[in-house]
Amino acid sequence: MNLFSPIHIRNLILKNRIVLSPMQQYNAKNGVPGNWHLVHLGSRAVGGAGLILTECTAVSEEGLATLSDVGIWNDEQKNAWKNIVNFVHEQDAKIGIQLWHAGGKGSLKHPNERMKPLTPEEGGWTVKSSSAHEFNGVFAEELTIDEIQELKTKFVKAALRAVEAGFDTIELHAGHGYLFHQFYSAVINKRQDEYGGSFENRIRFLVETVQEIRKVIPAEMTLFVRISAVDYIESDEAWTLEDSIKLSKILKENGVDFITASGGGFTNVSKDKVFPGYQVPFAKAIKEQTGILTGAVGMITEAEQANDIIVKGNADLVIIAREHLRDPYFAIHSAKALGIETEIPWQYKRAY
Repeated sequence: MNLFSPIHIRNLILKNRIVLSPMQQYNAKNGVPGNWHLVHLGSRAVGGAGLILTECTAVSEEGLATLSDVGIWNDEQKNAWKNIVNFVHEQDAKIGIQLWHAGGKGSLKHPNERMKPLTPEEGGWTVKSSSAHEFNGVFAEELTIDEIQELKTKFVKAALRAVEAGFDTIELHAGHGYLFHQFYSAVINKRQDEYGGSFENRIRFLVETVQEIRKVIPAEMTLFVRISAVDYIESDEAWTLEDSIKLSKILKENGVDFITASGGGFTNVSKDKVFPGYQVPFAKAIKEQTGILTGAVGMITEAEQANDIIVKGNADLVIIAREHLRDPYFAIHSAKALGIETEIPWQYKRAY
C-alpha cells in the first residue's frame, strides 16, 4: 500500500490517496461558484488528485464568513456546481463538497480588507453561535432551540442539493472554530440546555445533523466529517484528542465513514507547535483507537512525506492544502518522484 494505491470507502473508489484540501478562494458572488472555481478545482483534478474537495460551502446566507464565499442554499448555486462536478469527473477524479456554517465567525470583510467586521451598510448581518461570544470583533448572539432545529434542516437541504449536483461525497466542516466546533468545545459553549454542559450535550448538534443527513442521502454515499482534534488552548475547557476519539467513535456509529483530523480555530497556533506533519498524530490516534478511516493534514508538502504517512498506516488519505496552491500537479509530480506509474492526461503526455 502506498500513496497511489486505490481506496474503497463505502461505494466511493479513489484512484489514489491524494486529496485537494478545502481552501476558501473568496471569489464568489451571491454564493455562486464561477470560472475561478472551475479552473481552481479542475486544474487539481487534471493534476492527478484522486479526490477534490470544495472550499467551505455555506448552507445558508447567514452561514457565510464573508460575502465572497460560496454556498449551496439555492438552485442557482447548485447548477453552477454541476458544471464543476462534471469537469472533475471528466478527469477521472472524484469530488466532494464541504458543507459549512461559520456561526459566530461571520459577517467579515474580504481578506484583502483584513477580514474586519462588516457594517450593516456594507451588508453585515447578525451572527449567532452556541453561546453569546465575541469573534474577530463581531458579537454573536446565542442560538435558540428553534434556530438550532432550523439549521439542521438547512444542512439537510444543502446535502440534498449536493446529491442533485452530482457530488461523490459530502464532508461536514466541524472544525476550525466554525459553528459545529462552537458547540462541541466548552471554550465557546456555555449553554445550560440539552445542547450545552456535558460532552454528550455539546456534541448533540453535530451528531443529530449527521443522523438527519444520513437519512436522506443515498445509502451508498460516503459521509466525511472534518474536526479540530484539539483546540490548542491551555484550559480545562479546551477540546482534547481524547474528546475527538470519543466523538469519532460516536460519529462512526451514526454512519460517518471518514474523519479529517485537523486542529485549532479559536486562536493562533503557537509557532513552536507547527512543523511538517504536525497534525498527523491526530489522524493516527483516531484511526488506531476507533477503526474509522482518517485523513492527515498539516504541512504535508513532499511526495516522500505523503507516501510515508500511507505506507506506515498513520492515515488513509493525505489532504494537501498549500502545496496544491503552489503545484496543481502535485499528484503527477509525486508519482514521478516516487518512481510510480500514474495516468497523465493525454494532452500533457508530450511533457513527460
